[in-house]
Amino acid sequence: MKNLEGKVAFITGGGSGVALGQAKVFAEEANMKVVIADIRQDHLDEAMSYFSRKNVAVHPIRLDLTDRAAYAAAADEAEAVFGPVDLLCNTAGVSQFGPIENATFDDWDWQMDVNVGGVINGVMTFMPRMIQQGGGHIVITASMSSFVALPTTAIYCTTKYAVRGLAESLRVEMPKYNIGVSLLCPGGVNTNIHRSVEARPEKYGKTGYYGRDETVFAGLKKVIENGFDPVDLGRVVLDAVVNDKFWVLPYPEFAEGQMARDKEVIDALMSYSDHPDYARRMAYRKKIQGQMPGAD
Repeated sequence: MKNLEGKVAFITGGGSGVALGQAKVFAEEANMKVVIADIRQDHLDEAMSYFSRKNVAVHPIRLDLTDRAAYAAAADEAEAVFGPVDLLCNTAGVSQFGPIENATFDDWDWQMDVNVGGVINGVMTFMPRMIQQGGGHIVITASMSSFVALPTTAIYCTTKYAVRGLAESLRVEMPKYNIGVSLLCPGGVNTNIHRSVEARPEKYGKTGYYGRDETVFAGLKKVIENGFDPVDLGRVVLDAVVNDKFWVLPYPEFAEGQMARDKEVIDALMSYSDHPDYARRMAYRKKIQGQMPGAD
């Protein structure tokens, strides 16, 4: 999507954090019409207080990403206000950490419903509309936790590995519809995602982890406060959309660890190179290829 001016973006979680950074960049620097969707009305109010002082087109919608009917209604509202959505940023996410053995089903359900279900709902709501209108672009925000597992992050990692898989699948299937796909994997970003438990619905009330604990919040904030500024990260995403980049990984400090993990995987694959069934499968593959039309 080379020319974004006047086009429409729908950004989940747009009232704060990484998503608000994206909203600022797409509205102010790319001159897009931007819908910000968020479950927290106070975040929407704060964001709109900021945007009201700018000469931009931004519309807020309160949305629970896990509610599919509400998501469809939000898409209809976005189209009624600004027109068909050209760019979907599946950015909203939550996190809560702790030993896996202490987790409850509610701990699992909350993060899975928001981080995975919310992204699925976004894709399944807007993808058919983009196909019908002839194209668009989908951004999925995963995390560097979609590549590396650390202690106390099992649930969060599970959700981020899942949406990375979804993004890679969309990358394979969407080009025929002129829909670009980008996968953003942040490391540290200076946001307040560590406080996302404050908006955890009562239906996910049973937890084996922390609640609204300022001491825990302070410790988690120290981990991310020196991370990317959300607006600067938003500019990285803007570049990815304009230049149709799939991998959005602005964290070179993770490269060494990733190379070590990649080598471990390759070594594990090749450790079976002498297995007789490998030779059988390869012989069958060569036979099939030789029978294909055009084969010599």
